[in-house]
Amino acid sequence: MNENKNIVILGAGESGVGAAYLAQQQGYDVFVSDFGAIADKYKQQLKDWDIRFEEKQHTEAEILKAVEVIKSPGIPEKAPIVKKLREKGIPVISEIEFAGRYTNAKIIGITGSNGKTTTTSLTYFILKNAGLNVGLAGNIGNSFAYQVATEKFDTYVLELSSFMLDDMYKFKVDIAVLLNITPDHLDRYEYKMENYAASKFRITRNQTANDVFIYCADDEESLKGMEGKSFNAQLLPFSIQKEITPGAYLQGEKLIIQTNQQPFEMNIKELALQGKHNIYNSMASGIVARVLDLRNETIRESMAQFKNIEHRLEFVAKISGISFINDSKATNVNSTWYALESMTSEVVLILGGVDKGNDYNMLRDLVKRKVKAIVCLGKDNKRIHEAFEDDVEVIVNTASAQEAATVAYHLAAKGDTVLLSPACASFDLFKNYEDRGRQFKDAVKEL
Repeated sequence: MNENKNIVILGAGESGVGAAYLAQQQGYDVFVSDFGAIADKYKQQLKDWDIRFEEKQHTEAEILKAVEVIKSPGIPEKAPIVKKLREKGIPVISEIEFAGRYTNAKIIGITGSNGKTTTTSLTYFILKNAGLNVGLAGNIGNSFAYQVATEKFDTYVLELSSFMLDDMYKFKVDIAVLLNITPDHLDRYEYKMENYAASKFRITRNQTANDVFIYCADDEESLKGMEGKSFNAQLLPFSIQKEITPGAYLQGEKLIIQTNQQPFEMNIKELALQGKHNIYNSMASGIVARVLDLRNETIRESMAQFKNIEHRLEFVAKISGISFINDSKATNVNSTWYALESMTSEVVLILGGVDKGNDYNMLRDLVKRKVKAIVCLGKDNKRIHEAFEDDVEVIVNTASAQEAATVAYHLAAKGDTVLLSPACASFDLFKNYEDRGRQFKDAVKEL
C-alpha cells in the first residue's frame, strides 16, 4: 500500500483552495502552489486552515513528491510543470474528479460552448424551488470540493467547462447536458475543432443505462461528434426545428417536453428568458426537471420567474431613451451572435479584448442588419476593423470601460441599444469578464 499521502494543488483560486480543504479533511498532506499571486481572500483561508502554500513560483522538488496533483482548469497542458508531472507519470486530475470521490449525491452536469451558466442557474433554480436539497458548483458559485467538505447536498448542478472535463476520468454524471459546440478556446486544443468537441463529450464518460444524456438535435457539431459513438445512457434530445419524442420540441409557440411521464407544456412567451437561444436553454433545464419527476406546475412557475445571471444580457439602465445591456460574459463570437440575434432595435456594439482566434464572419450578417456603430474595447483591435470595416460606417477605438460607454452613448440615438458583448476574453484591460461588466455598469451609471 502506498503510504505517500502528499497531494499538491496547482492554482489557488476558488477550485484549488476548495480542493485543498477537502484533501486536508481526507487526511492528505496538502501543498498548494500558484505560479501567480494568490488573492488575499484565498491566502487568508489557507492560513486559517494551516495549509502550506507558495505563490509566484513552483518548487519542483516539492511538487514532484506528490502521489497525485489537482490542477486548476485554467492551467494549460503545455505549462512546464504539467509537462514534468506527465513525464514522471504522476496523475493530474481536476477538482471535480477529486471531489466526486467523496460524495454520493446525484450529479447533473451541464456543458456547451454557450448558455452553460444560464442553463445551470435555471436548472438549480427549478430544483431549489421544487424543494430539493441541491448545491450549485463547477464554473459557478462556491467550489464543488469545498461544498462536498462542508455540506450534505443530495443533488449537485455543476457547470462544467471543457478544461474541467479534460482532467476527469472516473467521475460520473447522472444527468449530462450538452447544449452546443461552437469554436472556443481552440488555442488549448491545437486549433482543432474535433479535439475541442471530444473534450465536451467527456461529460458522457462512465454513464450507464440508468443515466441520461440530453443534447441539442439542431446543433451540427454535437451531431457530428455523436457519429460512430455508442452511448450507454438514455438519449433525450431537444429541438426547435422538428418534433422529437422522447425529448423537447416546439409546436407553434408551445414548448413541449415529452419524457416517459406526462407531457409538460408552456407557451414560450411566458418564459422569463426570451430569445431563440434561451428556448434551447429552457428546454434543457426542463428535461432535467422532468427526468427528476418534478411537478409540471413547479417547473412552469420557475421558468416564468427566473432572473438571469449578472453579465449575461443584463439590463443596466435606460438613459435618454437608450437601453444599455451588459453581456460581458460573451467571451466568444457565438455568444455575441446570440446576443445580437435577440436584439430588436438598432445597436451600438462594444466589441473587443483578447482575441482567441475568433472568426468574425458568422457575425457579419447580423452586424449589417442591426449594428449602426462598433466601439472597440481592447488593446489590439486590428482584426475587428478588418472584419467589419465594410459593414458599418463607424468603428471607434477606446481603452477603458468608461470611455467605451461614453463614446457609445454619443453614437446612439433614442430607441437604440448599447450592447457590451465583446466576443473576446477580458485580460488585456480587466481582471476578468466580471470586472469588465462591473466597470461598464459603473460607467453607464455615471453618464
